[in-house]
Amino acid sequence: MTHWFHRNPLKATAPVSFNYYGVVTGPSASKICSDLRSSRARLLELFTDLNCNPEMMKNAADSYFSLLQGFINSLDESTQESKLRYIQNFKWTDTLQGQVPSAQQDAVFELISMGFNVALWYTKYASRLAGKENITEDEAKEVHRSLKIAAGIFKHLKESHTPKLITPAEKGRDLESRLIEAYVIQCQAEAQEVTIARAIELKHAPGLIAALAYETANFYQKADHTLSSLEPAYSAKWRKYLHLKMCFYTAYAYCYHGETLLASDKCGEAIRSLQEAEKLYAKAEALCKEYGETKGPGPTVKPSGHLFFRKLGNVVKNTLEKCQRENGFIYFQKIPTEAPQLELKANYGLVEPVPFEFPPTSAQWTPETLAAFDLTKRPKDDSTKPKPEEEVKPVKEPDIKPQKDTGCYIS
Repeated sequence: MTHWFHRNPLKATAPVSFNYYGVVTGPSASKICSDLRSSRARLLELFTDLNCNPEMMKNAADSYFSLLQGFINSLDESTQESKLRYIQNFKWTDTLQGQVPSAQQDAVFELISMGFNVALWYTKYASRLAGKENITEDEAKEVHRSLKIAAGIFKHLKESHTPKLITPAEKGRDLESRLIEAYVIQCQAEAQEVTIARAIELKHAPGLIAALAYETANFYQKADHTLSSLEPAYSAKWRKYLHLKMCFYTAYAYCYHGETLLASDKCGEAIRSLQEAEKLYAKAEALCKEYGETKGPGPTVKPSGHLFFRKLGNVVKNTLEKCQRENGFIYFQKIPTEAPQLELKANYGLVEPVPFEFPPTSAQWTPETLAAFDLTKRPKDDSTKPKPEEEVKPVKEPDIKPQKDTGCYIS
């Protein structure tokens, strides 16, 4: 089975020096600032490093986040926040809003934004791995796991950290709950695509495959609905992807449901189910063309040319022809005018996000280190002098040219 996934661009950020002249009064505080600067730079480098793997990403992310926690949480683990939470201004772009950055003087904003990019990296790693021509079973499992990890990170950010922001995210910005929820659902749906491919490869019962496909289509529909109130100018391409995947997997559900009906000697209903699959496949094909023509964040490709798409067309065609032959020779059943209602529930294979927690505060943070940050010595803001704007340069993502079949191929 082959997969193709839409990806929005990574978030870009302004450089952060963590230089607090006058405020830092001791070597331990100076060392933490230096380590924050280098670990942040290292993590940002890894986002575009094609040699980076999940272990490298986790180690680099944990290194930075454990140091950043000292700017957010008190060392005695009380509910009180760190005195350093609002010392630094952070700037980040959004995945849908081009290069117009959001800025907040809040370490929680940095934690969520960087965490968001880590989750995006996992989705892009999964997509890249799925783009190999001869993907192994272990690699397919890694695609599956990476998508579940990404879903877990997005879910944790939405439930545990965005509510702590002093300034709530504006509509259409990444940290808005609807957008994060759409990312969570998309990751779950894409992971289930890998489950479906595995079920087909192992020749599981058509009823299970139909139910998984139906649940996956519902995930895509839910993600699309979540984005429905956003401006089409920046959400249209993403929504086209979600819509075409919804049609595609509903076609899958009808196709394999038709096989189940045929096995139960309901040949007339099976033909009608396959006809519905054929209709939805044609609709998905039209949406593929629209996706390729729609402007907006994301890659410019022709999904209808991918093996993942073409293969289903052949399965639908062959299964429908088989049902029609059987009906002409054996069953002679009337074909219903209405398509069968899909009331399918999968009991196995449904994807749940992998639970995620940020690492605890680094052991480098001690009461003595925190005391070496003296906020009373902070220079007074000189409002008469305009501050130079830090430039937020777009992330140069590696140009990945898809292989001929572009997909996670399990056969």
